[in-house]
Amino acid sequence: MAFDQAARREEAGTSPQVIEVHSIDWIPERERHGKLWHQAPLWFLGNFQYFTIPIGFIGPSLGLSLGWTALAGALGIVVGTFFMAFHGSQGPKLGLPQMIQSRAQFGFRGVIIVLFAALFTYVAFNVTDQVLLAQGLSGAFGWSASLVAVGTAVLAVVLAIFGHDWIHRVFRLLLLLNFPLVTIITVAVLLGQVGSIASRAHYGFSITGFMAEFSAAAAYNITYAPYVSDYSRYLPSRTRSRSVIASVFFGASASAIWLIILGAWLAIHLNASNGLLGLKEAGNHVLQGLGTLTALASALALFATMGMNAYGGSLTLLTAVDSFKRIEPTRRTRIVAILVLGVVWYLIGVTISASAVNTVFTALTLMLYLLVPWTATNLVDFFFVRRGHYAITHLFSPDGIYRRWNARGIAAYLIGFAAELPFMVLPQLGPFSYIGPVARMLHQTDISWLVGLVVTAVAYLVISRGYRPEDEAPAIAESEAQLAEQFG
Repeated sequence: MAFDQAARREEAGTSPQVIEVHSIDWIPERERHGKLWHQAPLWFLGNFQYFTIPIGFIGPSLGLSLGWTALAGALGIVVGTFFMAFHGSQGPKLGLPQMIQSRAQFGFRGVIIVLFAALFTYVAFNVTDQVLLAQGLSGAFGWSASLVAVGTAVLAVVLAIFGHDWIHRVFRLLLLLNFPLVTIITVAVLLGQVGSIASRAHYGFSITGFMAEFSAAAAYNITYAPYVSDYSRYLPSRTRSRSVIASVFFGASASAIWLIILGAWLAIHLNASNGLLGLKEAGNHVLQGLGTLTALASALALFATMGMNAYGGSLTLLTAVDSFKRIEPTRRTRIVAILVLGVVWYLIGVTISASAVNTVFTALTLMLYLLVPWTATNLVDFFFVRRGHYAITHLFSPDGIYRRWNARGIAAYLIGFAAELPFMVLPQLGPFSYIGPVARMLHQTDISWLVGLVVTAVAYLVISRGYRPEDEAPAIAESEAQLAEQFG
């Protein structure tokens, strides 16, 4: 990658930047136009759509009561968001997409191991979102599931092409639309104005149901970890890390806890098995037309989240390609990557026939297993090993100080993933399912991600004992001087 970024500069200087010019390149300080207050609304709406509601169905489907489901979901979200939010501080500090920064831990080419997990996350989320939207809008309004799938894919691709600033703007606009509608329905639920359907099911407590709900909720926000830096990298470098972390944490956790609890109530009291249909029925019971409007607004929010997934996925795909074949980080290459991903997730999505709940749960479980060792390695390196000091230009060079393949990060990742295997409980995925031997002893209670976090973090710390900051100091100084000379 030519670090003078001539192609990108030409685009920036010859056309209005309605469509974002940057892709996987570094954001110079003079172009850091992001605002801290944009972070909380972005992440609040990211979970404030009906994808989140079926997470609240998981506990009741396993016999867990509303109270226990609410507690398990809230605790899971808090734990998952804790790890996710800390990635937000990396954006202002480094001005890079998350996966480019991960080259420091895994190597210029070694990062491909992590890129697979991250790209799987983006595609799996959009496949699941497409299934939810098609099933939801078809069930709630009788719309053609096939047309919904095509329409949402096209809209998501267009939003991703416009890029970073437009995603922030659209999310803030949709939050203004969704917040009052869901608030009215929630207040009506609290006041007992939504009604209830008698159920023969008995709800109480079970450790299996509690841990399933807890793990799914934790996975929900841990799997956002590869996104966060992508949307905070336009913040000025002087932005306080604590402020970014707090903004991301509040936004992503508050809305998720809210809708998970609402989803559990819909499952138990309205026997809902479809988040969108349950939202529509609850709202229309309060005021005719309210549920319909809320369902449509929530669907729009989910389509916007698909645009977010497509955007981050394109950066991940370009990072993977650049790791083996050098590319110019232009607007054009980013658009091509988005179009490719759009076709891929659409074609996979139209072949999925599983129920929405099973699709969500299976996708989240798979993504959690893959991403936990990465997030542990990345955060330990950033906060405890290198303490935020990186040679930016070397992240774009296979011959830099981070090498092509970095054995430390790769070894820690593989050790962490291997440690998860005995504790895994993989839901049915076609003809395949897997329950680890330790998980069987624990009555199919899945704690693999907790084991993976701890083992990976400890492994990376132990493996990095020989790291000396002074060895990289000259390269960091050289990198800073080069950036200052080229970008002022």
